[in-house]
Amino acid sequence: MPRRTTSRHIDINGPMGHSGPYLLDVVLDRDRVPSFDEYPFNLAVVRNLSRLELHPKVTYFVGENGSGKSTLLEAIAVGWGLNPEGGSQNFKFSTRQSHSTLHEKLTLNCSPIRPRDSFFLRAETFYNVATEIENLDKEGDASKLITAYGGRSLHEQSHGESFFALFQNRFFGRGLYLLDEPEAALSPKRQMSFLTQLHLLVQAGSQFLIATHSPIIMAYPDAWIYQVDSNGLTRVAWQDTDHYFITKAFLTRTEPMLKELLADE
Repeated sequence: MPRRTTSRHIDINGPMGHSGPYLLDVVLDRDRVPSFDEYPFNLAVVRNLSRLELHPKVTYFVGENGSGKSTLLEAIAVGWGLNPEGGSQNFKFSTRQSHSTLHEKLTLNCSPIRPRDSFFLRAETFYNVATEIENLDKEGDASKLITAYGGRSLHEQSHGESFFALFQNRFFGRGLYLLDEPEAALSPKRQMSFLTQLHLLVQAGSQFLIATHSPIIMAYPDAWIYQVDSNGLTRVAWQDTDHYFITKAFLTRTEPMLKELLADE
C-alpha cells in the first residue's frame, strides 16, 4: 500500500487561510522498486523520479503520448484513495483492472489540512463513471446521486456537456482534484470556460493536478508546468512547452507547415 504522511512545516495561516494546499509532494521510494527495467518503472518519468514538489494551487503534467504523465497522475490518485477509473473515494467499481503498481511505491506527503472533497477525472473512463452513477441510483433508496452532477443523466448529454456538468456541479471549494486530459471532450471555447471554472475553484481553496495536451488548459498563470520527456520531469514556462511552440508555429505559419507536412516523398 502507498504511504501517506503528514508534514507539520506548513503555515496554515498563510495566504490561502484554512484551505489548501493538501498534497505537498510525492516521493518515489526507490529502494522498494523491484526493477527499473520493468513497466512502469522503466518510464523516464518514473526512472528519474525522486521527489516531486507540487504547486499549492495548480500543477500541470505535459508531454507526448506514452511519456507516462497519465500513469503518474493515476498512481497519485490511487495513492490518495481514489478509484483508478475515476470518481470520488466512494467509488469502488472496477470495469477492468489496468492500473499499474506504481502507487505502492509512492509516499504522498500531505499538509495537516484535509480537503472537503476529492475527485479523479480520467477522460478515457468517464463513461464508466457515468454508468456507475446510474447503477448506484437504481440500487439506492436515498436521494439520487445524479443531483450532485446537475440532475440530468450524464449519458443523455454530449461528452463535452457531461464533462462540464462535472466541473460546474460536482466540484466545490476546498477540494483536491486530479484531472487526466480534461480537454478530451471540450471545444476550444469550452476549454476557456474551463479556465474560468478552474480559477473560481482555486479561489475557493481547491488544489488541482492536471495532465493535459492543451495549450489553453495549461495557460493558467498561477501554476507550475512539468514537461515529461526522456529526462523525466522538468519545470518549464508555458511558452517553453512543446505544445505551445508547435501550436503557435502551426497557426502563424500554416501554409509552409502544411506544404511540408503534405509534401510528396
